[in-house]
Amino acid sequence: MRLVRVGEPGAERPGVLDAAGLVRDVSGFAHDIDGALLADPERLAAIEAGRQALPELPATRFGPPIARPGTVVGIGLNYRCHAAAAGAEPPAEPIVFLKPSGGITGPHDEIVLPPGSEQTDWEVELGVVIGTRLRSCPDPRAALRSVAGYVAANDVTERAQLTSGPTWVRGKCHDTFTPLGPWLLTADEIDDPQDLRLEAQVNGIPRQRGSTADMVFGVGELLAHLSGLMTLHPGDLVLTGTPAGVAALHPEPRPFLRPRDVVDIEVQHLGRQRSTVRG
Repeated sequence: MRLVRVGEPGAERPGVLDAAGLVRDVSGFAHDIDGALLADPERLAAIEAGRQALPELPATRFGPPIARPGTVVGIGLNYRCHAAAAGAEPPAEPIVFLKPSGGITGPHDEIVLPPGSEQTDWEVELGVVIGTRLRSCPDPRAALRSVAGYVAANDVTERAQLTSGPTWVRGKCHDTFTPLGPWLLTADEIDDPQDLRLEAQVNGIPRQRGSTADMVFGVGELLAHLSGLMTLHPGDLVLTGTPAGVAALHPEPRPFLRPRDVVDIEVQHLGRQRSTVRG
């Protein structure tokens, strides 16, 4: 089931895409696509059973497909090809950082460069949305059962700021730096999260092409690890890392994002984003 939120920023309404690609209004079942809905399998089942009969919802704009999560967790250097391109060994344990949920935008919204940006970069990623509270669960297979669904994400990063301090926060925290969507695909629709293709293009030029099979730590392993550090709640978002092909590891001159650039990212089964860059 493909869950969406449509409407102007701050006024999105919850919907579901039907077999014909029309958005159906699910506001009779849920106030929003949020943790409360994702933790309620009976309501989700009712939406799926009745979606073809729901009224159509005009889709003037697709917003982020989940309401603002309480926690956004990022994972660094989690693809073997990315580590190899960086000349680094794959990490012995996941590299964990946090991003503010206020940076989440819709799949076709603008990416706004921060003042003085010189090295803003794209990162196509598989996003994992939690559906069941997860804490202290060392078994990756059990941890995987906490997933409500999956979403395409762009973990935009300002590289110069990333390396200018003791943490990654400065390079990750800017508004518009986490485009999501266009839809949240429920976990029952993905047979294996370690068998998904990821792609990124900038101005029509292919930049990234990889597979989640190349992850150093798979989705279940990541969730098991994170559950030992913090409690993950329904609606929380985990960004699972990016494959090789980012601008920072490109030969000179490195093609960092500039105003009017157009970034397309796609994750298999999760749809395609197109974001224009604004200075």
